[in-house]
Amino acid sequence: MSRNYRIAVIPGDGTGPEVIREGLKVLTAVSDKVGFDLELVPYDIGGERFLKTGETLPPSVLEEMKSVSAIYLGAIGHPEVKPGILEGGILLKIRFELDQYINLRPVKLYPGVWTPLKEKGPEEIDFVVVRENTEGLYVGIGGNFKKGTPDEVAVQLDVNTRKGVERCIRYAYEFAKKRGSPKKKLTLCAKTNVLTYAHDLWVRVFEEVGKEYPDVPRDYSHVDALCMWMVKSPEVFDCIVTNNMFGDIITDLGAMIQGGLGIAAGGNIHPKGVSMFEPIGGSSPKYAGKGMINPLAAIAAGGMMLDFLGEGGAAAAIEEAVKAVTGTKLKSLAAGKMGYTTTEVGDLVVEAL
Repeated sequence: MSRNYRIAVIPGDGTGPEVIREGLKVLTAVSDKVGFDLELVPYDIGGERFLKTGETLPPSVLEEMKSVSAIYLGAIGHPEVKPGILEGGILLKIRFELDQYINLRPVKLYPGVWTPLKEKGPEEIDFVVVRENTEGLYVGIGGNFKKGTPDEVAVQLDVNTRKGVERCIRYAYEFAKKRGSPKKKLTLCAKTNVLTYAHDLWVRVFEEVGKEYPDVPRDYSHVDALCMWMVKSPEVFDCIVTNNMFGDIITDLGAMIQGGLGIAAGGNIHPKGVSMFEPIGGSSPKYAGKGMINPLAAIAAGGMMLDFLGEGGAAAAIEEAVKAVTGTKLKSLAAGKMGYTTTEVGDLVVEAL
């Protein structure tokens, strides 16, 4: 029985089209190798479209995306568009409207990749952050009083619902249980000594749901201490679950210790719905069109997408190919310093498949 997947492709801005091109090259090669079909549906969503039409994400496009198997995103961000317009009108809108309530971020150091952490290698840096993705400070509830005056007051609410917290924590326990790591541990990252109301809810739910998973050890860390331990002893972590804001911060730290944004990939997940997968590094407009940008994060995001779709063998093949390329081919992950062009790196991964 043939397996067919309909993928919405948003190349986006800056270097997005370049890295997505290489990601699609790898996805096509692995689909031929493993034996499934990809129907690619491109969308010209991003800064250029906004500048021409004033549209960010038309309702008709969002409605179409509700019927695809997954969304594959390059990058959103244009130097001629005010920050926040594209991010809020495209990225956050997709996340909220499709209820992609988990942001999943592997933090994994590949062979041959430099890390700023002394004497740490792939064995020590291999954990996953499960970030709540549709609540918290990002819902945008708040406002200004007496704006622009010396008496101005600015308020933004941190929204945490029992439903949102519980489904995120439950996903994290399931993920930790299935991940197969020898550590198999789930760490809650919060700040209970200051955020006493919202994070008390996180702790109570973490403990209550944890009773259903007696085989998953659990512990707790304040976010500031966790940042310290991510640098000092990253090997102590297996899975980390946290709220939207803290997750946003610690995953950028995670990207740095795994070698930089050129290798960091992530997924915006609705476990039973349409999910979106992307490289973390952004649009990097200064490198656009120069063939210098590293496509490995986009390629790894494609692998995450296949794993979500149930093609675990294909996802594993992509990861092993990426490891082969970082371990034996590339001089660096930095743009312009890889020793190869963007296209050549994509070709190397296909060859390694």
